[in-house]
Amino acid sequence: MQAVSFICPANKGSLLTFEWRQWPDAQAPGSIDPGHLGPCAVYIKKVDDMFTESAAGDGWFKIWEDGYNPVTKEWCVDRLVENNGLLSVNLPQGLPSGYYIVRPEIVALHWAVHRDDPQYFLGCAQIFLNSDVQGPLDVPEEHLTSIPGYVDLSTPGLKYDIYQNDLPPYPIPGPKVYIPKVDKEKTAEIPTSEPMLQSAGVIPEDCVLKSANWCAKAVSPYSTQDECWTGVRACFAQSEECRPSAQTVGQANCDRWSDYCEKLNKLCEDGEFVGPIEFTEKEIEAPVPGEIPAMWNDVFEQKD
Repeated sequence: MQAVSFICPANKGSLLTFEWRQWPDAQAPGSIDPGHLGPCAVYIKKVDDMFTESAAGDGWFKIWEDGYNPVTKEWCVDRLVENNGLLSVNLPQGLPSGYYIVRPEIVALHWAVHRDDPQYFLGCAQIFLNSDVQGPLDVPEEHLTSIPGYVDLSTPGLKYDIYQNDLPPYPIPGPKVYIPKVDKEKTAEIPTSEPMLQSAGVIPEDCVLKSANWCAKAVSPYSTQDECWTGVRACFAQSEECRPSAQTVGQANCDRWSDYCEKLNKLCEDGEFVGPIEFTEKEIEAPVPGEIPAMWNDVFEQKD
């Protein structure tokens, strides 16, 4: 797994919301098949360099989970579907400032027993956390785990029959949730210094259109026939770079940029060699499918 170009900024204690879609580009509604019942979890890993350190391996710990509620007889996936595929989690207040990878996951158990095939639906987010908490992140060894490697087919939570009568307590896979607290004494011992600021993965100021991990840059000014065609070729070259990077979110913004390149091409054909015309379109974003939910199954309350 490789890092992507941009890193989302987040503030201390921010609510992160993840969306599951049956169609990655949201061309039709739907989050996940409601029969894909199972637990959810959110893992996090702190890294010093998002672009050189591997996401795979040690250093992961769980900050949230939700399994089966025997009172309501609902799974986490039931609650996810009720919330239009949206799942929210608050970042723990005790996380120090820095770069993190966040991994939300669902384990669908509909084939876990009968086909030995629990199915994972997951994603990864890259964030930079702005916080007044400085210094290293200390996580107790028993809460740390390796991904991949933290489960196998013998893990009890992956051999659970969701179709049996009177479901027994469900053992959520992975380590127990760990919520870092603000250690005021340790914080006081850290010498006062400038707060850590995000320096990597920032969207460039000269980005005129963004699509996933691609940014279009303005075509250079031109005033001659040769320069005009050079500008057109440069415009279409950016369009070709957009398409492979935008597979998960669709091609709408790539098409928008390509349409702009076609306009430049037509102007060159018509002898209008002074340009380019300004690109004024805005990024097309999929609409949020519903109200942003608060974090359910509040593990913060359970751990305080």
